[in-house]
Amino acid sequence: MSIALVLFDMNDVLCRYDRARRIAQLAVITGREPEAIETAIWDSGYEDSADVGAMAADAYLRGFGERIGHPLTLGDWVGTLRASMTPLPTALALAQQVGQTVRIAALTNNNFLVAREIAAIFPAIPAIFGSAFSVSAEFGARKPDPEVYRRCIARHGIPADATLFVDDSAANVAGAEAAGLMAHRYTTIEALSDLLRQHRLLPSDGP
Repeated sequence: MSIALVLFDMNDVLCRYDRARRIAQLAVITGREPEAIETAIWDSGYEDSADVGAMAADAYLRGFGERIGHPLTLGDWVGTLRASMTPLPTALALAQQVGQTVRIAALTNNNFLVAREIAAIFPAIPAIFGSAFSVSAEFGARKPDPEVYRRCIARHGIPADATLFVDDSAANVAGAEAAGLMAHRYTTIEALSDLLRQHRLLPSDGP
């Protein structure tokens, strides 16, 4: 079956994500030690819990502040996350090119607040993917659980064997393959471009 949907990961595919930078900025805002923030949010499993949809957007933001001992504003939270994400123009342009030939979508392990505020966090995502951007919280599972891929592609109405998934994580690629998707582990833009050309998924590929 030919590919009808290319599903992109976000962090470290479409942007470079620097969690240490985010934590450092949170430390400046809150006056807390970076290690304490990392323990409270990431080591505790709080982020993973939000990624599977355990809390609504506002409850997540409130709980984030409570855990680090500082009531973060939405602007603080968005600003520190945005500052930790460096868009990768070449990858974004490639996704946009693919979108001229076949349907594209994005799936990231993230929470409902990211979904709600994505235009402020990473404006290129809605500009390129429109409403075809999903966070794992919407599906009650996070990558690499095969169920998150199944639920995501069901929303798009595309069968697994007609979907190409692109992610930098070997575990996430394995999860997608277990769900029946074709998957590519992202390492370089050149390798991804070659694969897309093999499947005639770029506008210049011809009929």
